[in-house]
Parts: sequence; structure tokens; C-alpha cells
Amino acid sequence: MSVTKEEVLNALNEQGLEDIIELIEDAEEGYLEELELVESLGLLYDRELNKEVLELLESLGVKLIYVTDEE
Repeated sequence: MSVTKEEVLNALNEQGLEDIIELIEDAEEGYLEELELVESLGLLYDRELNKEVLELLESLGVKLIYVTDEE
């Protein structure tokens, strides 16, 4: 079951993750086109929330570029 954008934003807000909220807002406004990240690390410690945030960013047109730990 997929969660809504509002549920993701609420969860991020509750955890004080304003930086991630800003990434989502930048994506909504078209300022974020690509995001490089190490797949094994992701953006967040919470794996489920990380998955939801990445899915949300992709749905907003952000291209996720996975780099290796060595890069």
C-alpha cells in the first residue's frame, strides 16, 4: 500500500527532516532534476520512509542516479 505525499511530508516533519522536505519542494517547483545517492545508504535511516521519499521524488520527475560506495 502506497502512502500519500502528505503522509510522507508529515512523517518527515515529525522527525525534523526539513532538508528532505526542501528537496521535495525543490522537485515540485522543477529545481531538482537529478539526485545522486549511494543506494546502500539512501537518504534516510528509516528504510521504509526512505523508499517512500525516493518514490515520491521519482514521481515528481527527479532522476535518481545511484553511485557506488567508492565514488
